[in-house]
Amino acid sequence: MEWTREKRYRRLDEASPEEIQQLTHQVEASPWRQTFHIQPHTGLLNDPNGFSYYNGFYHLFYQWFPLGPVHGMKYWYHVKSKDLVNWEDVGIGIEPDRDYDSHGAYSGSAIEHEGKLYLFYTGNTRNENWIRHPYQCLAVMDIEGDIRKQEEAVIRSVPSGYTDHFRDPKIWKDGETFYAVIGAQRENQTGCVVLYSSLNLTDWKFEGELGTNLKNFGYMWECPDYFEADGRGVFIFSPQGIEPSGDEFQNIYQSGYLIGDPLNLPDRTFHHGDFRELDRGFDFYAPQTMASPDGRRILVGWMGLPDIDYPTDQHGWAHCLTLPRELSVKNEKLVQKPVKELELLRKQELAATFVADNEAKSLEGFTGTRFELRCEISDFSAEEFGIEFRASGDEKTVIKYDAIQKTAVLDRSVSGAQVGVEHGTTRSCSVDADKIVFHLFVDTSSVEIFLNDGEEVFTSRIFPDAGSDQIHFYAKNGNATFNTRKWDLGV
Repeated sequence: MEWTREKRYRRLDEASPEEIQQLTHQVEASPWRQTFHIQPHTGLLNDPNGFSYYNGFYHLFYQWFPLGPVHGMKYWYHVKSKDLVNWEDVGIGIEPDRDYDSHGAYSGSAIEHEGKLYLFYTGNTRNENWIRHPYQCLAVMDIEGDIRKQEEAVIRSVPSGYTDHFRDPKIWKDGETFYAVIGAQRENQTGCVVLYSSLNLTDWKFEGELGTNLKNFGYMWECPDYFEADGRGVFIFSPQGIEPSGDEFQNIYQSGYLIGDPLNLPDRTFHHGDFRELDRGFDFYAPQTMASPDGRRILVGWMGLPDIDYPTDQHGWAHCLTLPRELSVKNEKLVQKPVKELELLRKQELAATFVADNEAKSLEGFTGTRFELRCEISDFSAEEFGIEFRASGDEKTVIKYDAIQKTAVLDRSVSGAQVGVEHGTTRSCSVDADKIVFHLFVDTSSVEIFLNDGEEVFTSRIFPDAGSDQIHFYAKNGNATFNTRKWDLGV
């Protein structure tokens, strides 16, 4: 199908039942459908939105264009869970049906207040000349799950000095005041974030720009998020327009964070360290965090990127969300660990300890297309060691450690159907440690690798054949001791 503007900006109710049924059958026949990740029934999923806890459930919405694997008329689709593992479909949460969101309900966040869940989002509009104008909008969900929009947008104009690239409000409360950071672009085409405040969630005051030392860092900052953890201020955002540098910034767009002193709200200054990427893999963008009832800071991201074609496009769908991750600050770095609830997915367990000496080893029972694998590698003299998974005669995905360069490398050059090869087929980061831990969550068409208990993470889509289910452990030019456990996973 040629995706003209008219086809991209159709509403769901403009599609015939026959079209929806045909698209659904096409998606269900896809060999790369995930099993324990949130994914769209049809069409395209992107940014996680409104991640929150309310009335006994975790609530998560995501950007959704239902009619095909392209960016078009966006809805908020709603899922909820009691345990961050088993997600229940609720259905469409926000439809683009008002003047202020006529061309899409874009990204935003949620906060509980006075027994209701307040959903903030950017309403996308276009005029007859296709010139955009954003509105910051409010919908309120009650304890019955009914969502009602406010009659008017709560922020109707863009402040002076900024373009109409102005979106993705993230809300939090400090004392009696609500604050929102909004991603923005200055009129000189550089990215930044601005701050608003409110006492009642409906009347918002523009406070000004968030003061960082990144004055010329890309052309747009999307999906901002601010929180405090372990006594430090953490500012997450997704800058666009950052040039690659060594192992850094190799994806088409980046997501990362700044850590510093807690934000000084009266003057909006944020004293911080260097910008660090959140994820070292190929497919990660637009993350959002929330505070769980027990005080954990939990993150979910979009496992995908804009402006890249994916193999599932031909099957009528695209993308999924990452698994939830618990965040903490350690040595001025954000550590990400899979939430403990994911242990609910574990089925049959296997364990083995062995030495690989300049060889590759396969272990009985260590195969699969959907599994969790934790492998501690120590006492190594090998120059290189690692794990090949989703492997067959001519396919494999490899996570390895180069002990000479002290570098971890994810290689998907022969992972199966190719994706984004123009942006490279390997991703790397520096790691200097006496023990290397690779903790993998492998689904039908993805892998999330937590390195050394979350000091680094590699998130990637992979598209192997269903028969590529082998796992090999190897060491080159020396030996290494492997201590590994594997679980089959299922919901």
